[in-house]
Amino acid sequence: MARAQHPSMKTALRDYTPADFDALYEIDQKVFETGVAYSRRQLREYLQLAGAQCILAEAGGKIAGFIVTAHEDGVGYIVTIDVLPAHRRQSAGTLLLAEAERRLALSGVREIELETATDNTSAVAFWQKHGYRTRGVIKNYYPNGRDAFSMRKSIP
Repeated sequence: MARAQHPSMKTALRDYTPADFDALYEIDQKVFETGVAYSRRQLREYLQLAGAQCILAEAGGKIAGFIVTAHEDGVGYIVTIDVLPAHRRQSAGTLLLAEAERRLALSGVREIELETATDNTSAVAFWQKHGYRTRGVIKNYYPNGRDAFSMRKSIP
């Protein structure tokens, strides 16, 4: 993929390569607390799911965040979107999500699903701002009994 450049934020998107794995693992460990962050094994497994794609956002030549998606039978799934705190609210997450949705649509996906913690108000607001709607609550989805919203979006 050619690098997509956001004019005001100088954020470039590119495809994941296996050489990026350690950096992605470190970002996931920084972004999510213990028990929610993926183990190395889990992250590798998600990157190898059927229809898995991983897109990275770079700022200043360093990885600022990434998104992992998968799809099967016309349904897409957002496994994770991780943006380092220093790059939040600077469009990196929005750029990653838009590119992931575009690619999922090209793969024949018409619905995208995800889960997010019910107590993560900034994440819930991010997903709602981008058209995701709550379908229900999954009790005890996360460690320590935290619940998750099951969310979905239809895409053209």
